[in-house]
Amino acid sequence: MWLVVDEKPKRRRDLQRLVNVRAEPRVSLLVDHYDEDWGRLWWVRADGRARIAGEGPELERALALLLDRYLQERERPPQGPTIAVEVERWRWWPGG
Repeated sequence: MWLVVDEKPKRRRDLQRLVNVRAEPRVSLLVDHYDEDWGRLWWVRADGRARIAGEGPELERALALLLDRYLQERERPPQGPTIAVEVERWRWWPGG
């Protein structure tokens, strides 16, 4: 799983999320869905280890996948870096 630093204006290139990954590679990525009907609430979480990929084949692969999926990114392709996450465990609710 990859997260690519995009080209939106930023105050600095060394983003806090990159600083955090360098200091502590254990990460959790959470996606949730809210609904007024609480019986339809859910979430999924991926726990794993992250590392920064600033160049080379891994960055190229992440960018190719991003551009293939999101056509709007082709106008101004991100230059990275990317955060690569090796997922070690999945959790979810309901039923997780």
